[in-house]
Amino acid sequence: MRFSLSEIQARRARGEDQTRPDAPEAEPLGEDFWKQARVVVPSGKTSVHLRLDTDILDWFKAQGRGHLTRMNAVLRAYVDAHRRSP
Repeated sequence: MRFSLSEIQARRARGEDQTRPDAPEAEPLGEDFWKQARVVVPSGKTSVHLRLDTDILDWFKAQGRGHLTRMNAVLRAYVDAHRRSP
C-alpha cells in the first residue's frame, strides 16, 4: 500500500504505524550493486472498460486502497506464468 507523507504522519500520531523502531538497518548495497543496477521503465497503461462479477470487484475493494493495482498485479502474474509454460 502507498501512503502520502501526511497520511504516514497521521497514522503515527494515532499509533497505527506498523514499523518497528527497533528494526535493524539494512546493509549498504555497495558500489558493485550500483554499477550493475539498471533503470526499468514500466510499460504504458491502457484504459479499458471491463465488466466483472460483482463479488470479484467487492472482494478486491474490501482489501483496501489500490484494488485496481492489485487486480493488474494478479493479471500480470497470470500472463507471466503462461508465457513461461510451453
